[in-house]
Amino acid sequence: MQSARLLIDGAWISGEGAALDVRDKFTGHVIGTVAGASEAQVHAAVAAARRSFLAHPLDGQRRYQLLARTAALLEARRDEFAALITAEGGLPITDATNEVVRTAQTILVSAEEGKRLVGEVVPIESAPGQSHRMAYTIRVPRGVVCGISSFNSPLNMVVHKVAPALASGNTVVMKPPDAAPLSATRFFELLLEAGFPPGHLNLVHGPGATLGPWLVANPDIAFFTFTGSTGVGQWLHAHVGLRPVALELGSIAATIVCEDADLDRAAVRSAASGFRRAGQMCTSTQRLFVHDAVLEPFTEKLLTAVRALKVGDPRDPKTDVGPMISEAEAARAEVWVREAVSAGARLLAGGRRDGSVFHPTVLAGVDATQKVVCEEIFAPVLSLIPFSDLDAAIDAANATRFGLAVGLFTNDLSRALRATRRLHFGVVHLNESSSSRVDLIPFSGVKQSGLGREGPKYAMQEMTEERLVTISLS
Repeated sequence: MQSARLLIDGAWISGEGAALDVRDKFTGHVIGTVAGASEAQVHAAVAAARRSFLAHPLDGQRRYQLLARTAALLEARRDEFAALITAEGGLPITDATNEVVRTAQTILVSAEEGKRLVGEVVPIESAPGQSHRMAYTIRVPRGVVCGISSFNSPLNMVVHKVAPALASGNTVVMKPPDAAPLSATRFFELLLEAGFPPGHLNLVHGPGATLGPWLVANPDIAFFTFTGSTGVGQWLHAHVGLRPVALELGSIAATIVCEDADLDRAAVRSAASGFRRAGQMCTSTQRLFVHDAVLEPFTEKLLTAVRALKVGDPRDPKTDVGPMISEAEAARAEVWVREAVSAGARLLAGGRRDGSVFHPTVLAGVDATQKVVCEEIFAPVLSLIPFSDLDAAIDAANATRFGLAVGLFTNDLSRALRATRRLHFGVVHLNESSSSRVDLIPFSGVKQSGLGREGPKYAMQEMTEERLVTISLS
C-alpha cells in the first residue's frame, strides 16, 4: 500500500482533507491512498513556492544540471515507474515503459531548451531619431506555475508541466489526477533527490472541484497549465482574470484515408490510434473517414488489425489494450455504443465489456448526431464514416467544437498540402494518424480544444514574460 502525501516547502505531510483510495485499474484492488489537502495547505504550498522563487533563483546551468540528474534517476528506476503507471493508470506494461522513456526525454529536452531561452535584438536604431539607442528583449520567469493534469498519462503529462516550468526558472505547485497520483508523487521524490531547492517543488492532492477554486483564488500563482475536460478549462479561463493560462482540452479527433493512401499503413496506424491506451487520449482517432473507393478493402484491413490486438491484463507484455480508468467509464462507453446500434449503427467489432475492460469497438453506419461521433467518447471506440469528396470530408472533420489533432493518409502531395490549409486543427499529421504526438513538438488545439502550447520549448515561452530593454548611448 502506497500513500500519496503532500509536499509543501520540502516536507512530506499528511493531508487535512478527506482521503481517497487509489485502485488498480484492472483488479479493482486498493493499492494506495491520497491525502487530500485543506485550503490552508494549498495556500501554504503556493506561499512556499513564491518564497523559494524570490530567495533561491537558479541560473540556467544549475537548472540544466538538476534536470539532467532527475532524468538519470528516472531512467535508473524505469521498471519501478512502469509498474506503478500500469497499476494506477491501467496502461499495458509496454506502453507504461515507453511512457517512462518518453518522460526522461521530456526532462532532458526541457533541460536543453533552458540553455536556449533567449530574446531577440530589436532594431530600434532604424526608427527616425533613434540612432543613439539599442533595444533587445529577454525572457523572465513568471514566478509560481500551477500545473493540473489528467489521468491518461500519469507521469509524462505531469512532467510536461513541471520540467519546462523549472527549466525556465519558475517554481511549481502541482495537482496530479486523483485517479492516478502515485507516479507523480514518486517523481517529486526524485526531484528532491536530484537537489532542487525544496520550496521549488510543491505537490497537493484532492478533488479538482475543491482544490481548483482555492488555487485560482490565490493571487501568487502567476501561470496555470491545465490538461483536462473542456468544461473545466472554460471555468478556469473565466476565473483566472488577466493571468496567462495554457489549456489542453477535449477533442473528437479525426483521421482521413484517401483512395490513393497506403491502406496497410493507414489501417495499422488507425487501429493503434483508436485503441492504444484504451482510446483514452485526447488525440485518439474517434472518427475515421474513408473514401468510398477503398472502403471495403480498408475496412477488412482495419478489422484484421483490430483482431490482432490482445486485450486484457495490462501486466502481460503482449497486451495492447488494457482497462479504462474505471468500470464506470467503461460502462458509459458501453451505453453510448448500444445507443448507436439501437439507432441503426452496425457493430463490426467489439462492443463487449469485462469490468473496466472495454474491447476495441468499430462502428459503421453512424449518424452525425449520435454521441459516439458528436461527443468525446474517450474510450476504445472508432466509427467508420465513408466519403466521396475530400473537401466534404474535411468539412465534416471540422464540424465540431473541437480542433486538436487530425491525420490524413494520401500519396498526393499537392492534395495533402492543400488540406493542411483547410483542416481546422492545431496539429495536422500527414500519412500518420491523429495520435502521432512527439514530446518535443509544439502541441496545441484550436476552438474548444484549448489555447497556449505544450512541448518544452514552446511551454517555456508561455511560462516566461518577454521584457523589452532599451539603452540610450548618448
